[in-house]
Amino acid sequence: MAVSLAEIEPAGDAAELALAFGVGLLIGVERERRKGTGPTRGPAGIRTFALTGLLGGICAQFGGVAIVAVGAGFIGLAALAGYMRDLQDGGEDPGLTTEVALVLTFLLGALAHSEPALAAALAVAVALILANRERFHRIARETLSEQEIHDGLLMAAAALIVLPLVPNEGLGPNDSLNPFLVWQLVVIIMAVQGIGYVALRAIGPRYGLLLSGFISGFVSSTLTVGTMGSRARDEPKLLRPAVGAAVASTVATVVLLAIVLAATSPETLREVLVPLVLAGLAAVGYAAVVTARIMRTKPSEDISLGRAFEFKTAILLAVVLSAVLIVTAALNELIGVRGVTLGAAVAGFADSQSAAASAAALADSGKITPAGAAVPVLAALSTNTISKAVFAWGAGTRRYAVEVCIGLAIVLAAAWGGWALTQVIG
Repeated sequence: MAVSLAEIEPAGDAAELALAFGVGLLIGVERERRKGTGPTRGPAGIRTFALTGLLGGICAQFGGVAIVAVGAGFIGLAALAGYMRDLQDGGEDPGLTTEVALVLTFLLGALAHSEPALAAALAVAVALILANRERFHRIARETLSEQEIHDGLLMAAAALIVLPLVPNEGLGPNDSLNPFLVWQLVVIIMAVQGIGYVALRAIGPRYGLLLSGFISGFVSSTLTVGTMGSRARDEPKLLRPAVGAAVASTVATVVLLAIVLAATSPETLREVLVPLVLAGLAAVGYAAVVTARIMRTKPSEDISLGRAFEFKTAILLAVVLSAVLIVTAALNELIGVRGVTLGAAVAGFADSQSAAASAAALADSGKITPAGAAVPVLAALSTNTISKAVFAWGAGTRRYAVEVCIGLAIVLAAAWGGWALTQVIG
């Protein structure tokens, strides 16, 4: 819809037009550097882009959607004419980057009228993409292998194509099986695998897996243990880094537990603060010992990184965890609210944070005391640790499982030892 002169707000309109002009100027500066000189120079530079952005802002502000569409069509035809001229003069395909960027600049200038923040952010993103042409080309042609590109596309398809199409509704007894959540687990596992692979390539096997294990632990420590186990099984030389990563993910579990309890019931957090601190220190200490052993060994040059994503492993781990969720839901249905500790322990097999939050919520509502919530919280942590041990044995080698379980046992002993200490001290 067209805007009359009486409806114009000078300050706001001027700011939007200035932003539209700035969008064109920003992209135009980069294009001017690529334009070249002489008869073969590019068709558009800083002035053309700045004026195109301003034109888009004017069309959106005073003409509405119809005028913007007409203007975009005009800019597109002009860009196409320039491309055809360059193609005829040079004999080689000059590429369509500048022409596409010109049309996009017009549309971003128009967007500045209704969504100025989004227009500015997109303009910066476009300028960054254009300015880093060589880097993107090098990554696509040299850095990434064909297998890595294939794996990346597989991950994108799983997350962006398949996941939205999977029905998000409960199936089976008590609606305990949700296909959407199962496939979401597959995507999460692939994401954890991808984080580990990127860390391996960027930092190396000594520290890459350790860092990725800690980061992935905030997504799911249990799945991280399983993922690292499969990596240790596929590449035995990564055994120690995989063990360190698995135990490091437990540090994230403890941190998340503390955050959840602080948000749900600070009094409950105070009751379990000593056990959680000791458990976290035990996990850090065991991971540090494993890392020290890694540092004393000579780095291997022939370590195979494997694939970024192991699709079959992701599906298998997701199915196993889904089975745990179904069993947990069935047991909770049988137990009901009769036993807080037993209920938290059962729920902890699937998710220690949710189970701990439930116990803390009962303490916050006054149904149990904060001290009474401490044991259910630690029970959830204990059964969740059992789940990790099961995944370690199921996904990894025997040696991997033994070393991980030793670390998990130390963490669990530290947690319960801390609780016993608080009982003695009073």
